[in-house]
Amino acid sequence: MAVSNTTRIVMLGKTGTGKSSLANTIFGEKLFTIGHTLNSETRECQAETKSVNGRSITLIDTPGYFDTDRSEEELKPEIVRCITECAPGPHAFLIVLKVEKFTVQEQAVITEINQTFSEEVFKYATVVFTHGDQLPEGQKIEDFVHKNKLTNDLVKKCGGRYHVIDNKYWKNNQQDKHRTNQFQVDYSSQ
Repeated sequence: MAVSNTTRIVMLGKTGTGKSSLANTIFGEKLFTIGHTLNSETRECQAETKSVNGRSITLIDTPGYFDTDRSEEELKPEIVRCITECAPGPHAFLIVLKVEKFTVQEQAVITEINQTFSEEVFKYATVVFTHGDQLPEGQKIEDFVHKNKLTNDLVKKCGGRYHVIDNKYWKNNQQDKHRTNQFQVDYSSQ
């Protein structure tokens, strides 16, 4: 039996958090369709494989929880299908959240993830905050995470692993190398 050297990563989160944009940022090109409407864009799982920093990575983009057009009962089988399609199984999960208030709906997404995969999922998960441009001027992501008990508890469940991505201002930031998406992608793949 051949062993695959490809790292398989499943992206999970609420509709509209930027999972597809995050996948495009990680790969450095537009392979995943991004929606710019009020409706959910990702209807079915999409998997793409590419080399990133010398490592073969497969990203699996899943339909979002709280999809605008489908119930959670319709959504769960599609997400489970995504997992079975990346046989023998995923190596890691990215729980994608926007930099915004952690509301009841975000907590419900975490509960759904837990119910779909069990508490075990968090051992292999990293929280990725998108829309880093929404952080107040001068606030660091660490402060944002630790200010809210729910986000802080989630990050702790995930072994303290989290990153922030900003597709608005960080794409070509030359002033601060730590405030670039490329730095975040390079750092997280180490």
